[in-house]
Amino acid sequence: MANADAADFLVEIGTEELPPKAIKELKAAFARQLGEGLERQRLSHSGISSYATPRRLAVIASGLAPAQADRELAQTGPPLSVAYDAEGLPTPAARAFAARCGVSVDALDRTRTEKGEWLSCRTIETGRSAAELLPAIVREALYSLPVPRRMRWGALDDEFVRPVHWVLMLHGEDVIEASLFGVEAGSSTRGHRFLSGGEIVVGRPADYLRVLEQAFVLADFGRRRQLIVDDVQNAARAAGGIAIANDDLYDEVTALTEWPVALTGRFDTSFLALPREVIVATLTGHQRYFPIQDEHGRLMAGFVTVANLKSKQPDKVRDGNERVVRPRLADAAFFFDQDRKLPLAARRKALDDVVYQKGLGSIGDRTARLAGLSAAIAKQLGLDTKAAERAADLSKCDLLTGMVGEFPELQGVMGRYYAIESGEPAAVADAVGEQYLPRFAGDSLPETPTGQILAIADKLDALAGAFCLGRKPSGNRDPFGLRRAALGVVRILVEKNLELDLPRLIGKACDGQPAAVADARSPGDDIFDFILERLRAYYVDQLGLAPEVFEAVRARRPASLADFDARVRAVAAFVELDAAASLAASNKRIANILRQAGRESYGPVDAGMLKDAAEKHLYAAVLQAKSAVDPLQGKRAYAAVLTRLAELRPAIDTFFDEVMVMTDDEPLRRNRLALLSGLRALFLDIADVSRLSIG
Repeated sequence: MANADAADFLVEIGTEELPPKAIKELKAAFARQLGEGLERQRLSHSGISSYATPRRLAVIASGLAPAQADRELAQTGPPLSVAYDAEGLPTPAARAFAARCGVSVDALDRTRTEKGEWLSCRTIETGRSAAELLPAIVREALYSLPVPRRMRWGALDDEFVRPVHWVLMLHGEDVIEASLFGVEAGSSTRGHRFLSGGEIVVGRPADYLRVLEQAFVLADFGRRRQLIVDDVQNAARAAGGIAIANDDLYDEVTALTEWPVALTGRFDTSFLALPREVIVATLTGHQRYFPIQDEHGRLMAGFVTVANLKSKQPDKVRDGNERVVRPRLADAAFFFDQDRKLPLAARRKALDDVVYQKGLGSIGDRTARLAGLSAAIAKQLGLDTKAAERAADLSKCDLLTGMVGEFPELQGVMGRYYAIESGEPAAVADAVGEQYLPRFAGDSLPETPTGQILAIADKLDALAGAFCLGRKPSGNRDPFGLRRAALGVVRILVEKNLELDLPRLIGKACDGQPAAVADARSPGDDIFDFILERLRAYYVDQLGLAPEVFEAVRARRPASLADFDARVRAVAAFVELDAAASLAASNKRIANILRQAGRESYGPVDAGMLKDAAEKHLYAAVLQAKSAVDPLQGKRAYAAVLTRLAELRPAIDTFFDEVMVMTDDEPLRRNRLALLSGLRALFLDIADVSRLSIG
């Protein structure tokens, strides 16, 4: 290499248009995999930057070393007793070790340890050059990308997300010789498909972004995205409104453009008679346009689109976008008019002929299960079972409408509109609209009681059906969205504080399934454990709760997640008390003593057998505490219970300091064990605090 010092390394893979929804993840994964490869090969650098456009993935490793650092290798051979024979001559073992080290036996060292003296060898391994290592590092990084669907092209056996047309690999000013996907690496890239022609030479990695920008390509994904955000909002303001957008739409539009330019357009105001969600779905889902609303949140008859170039005739571009939108909205208006000609309930019978999943019957069968499960949930909550059953019976009818056929993401949403059109009660219509909430992490929850009931039923039925068929998620694979469903159940029950016997409802959901249970054990326990794992992640990942606090409550296995939540928050407060560490240690000690004693339970304490002052004092303190906390238990004032039990600390500490529990006197020993068992039961009524490790 001409330059012996560290230099930036650039790799760019030029492709046909990449799938827009995958670009952001591919960009991040390429940088991550390349960084890990450099680390494995001991090639030091000062940082990794990644870039992506519709036609390229690129990474720059700043200040990449020209080669691995040399390193000393220490090898230990056979012991001297094996290395030399009785006459002091090298044995085959010694000669083989010397050959492996590349030296003569006489050149080997000797190392003394506690176990004796051994032959050893220290050698210096010369670091390999970056130019030699980089092709394999890049190749491995590319082959490890989370490609949604790989493809082949030409006569190549290699597979990638899209056909590769050019490869750029520079370390400093030097081209790295490599062949990837049948393309030889060079120092050239390509600019905008329409605004720039031919190949463009990059002299060094530091010039990369500037050279591409001159060729009408903004390679920095983050910079390009921010430009789009600013331009879209500015264009909407110029039109007198506010752009409607979310992060996913901004990401997708960023992934579709290299030289973004925002333009506004309009559509006929008559289309504003359509439901808001229909217009938004038409503009965002089909066209990747940004709808505009006024300051009061009302939709305006306009939109912002982002072109991939700055046209000399923007009015023609605008006219073209408007001509595309008109038939889309006209189709939506047609579906909306046609769908309303038939009452929503009239579609219920046809669901019996639509397969839900193989082994789980039709969508009609599922609807019947949801009605029964919704009624059971409503009964537990003391709510209107008829409204819950009616909402469940209508919940899937909109799947057979033309609008949902065109816009699957509007299922439930359109069902609500059609239920209102059909004269259904507001509680029923709103529940139909809320049944799929929350759809994703951070999404809003159902607000109406009937909507909460239907949403829980929908998710429990999905879990029960999948588990009965043995389709529990494994690894990162979750094709049926079961983790999302379980987390939805968790959030609704906890955040809406709904008092439900979850194992009982899971059992009912499983009993209603037509599928045979995958194994001899009922899946009910597995489903409950699966939901508890999502509850654990909810507390630990989202709320920052210590895992051991969750496990302390999980040991009690409360049937109600609302009750579970109250206990978790009480234990979280308990660990902050001064007495918590001592009480947790004492509970652990008591648990060990009772386990070693080998008995499941003990009778009541015989007060007449108490001998030592410390055990009498503890007995009296336990009785007083029990009398104080029993009323609090019924009110679920768990924090107050644990605070009161914390007052037992002095009596417990004195007891263990002065009393021998495992005495040889068997009746006395059993009586003391009964005292400890009763004490531990006071804590176990809330949580197993012996699982807490408090420093």
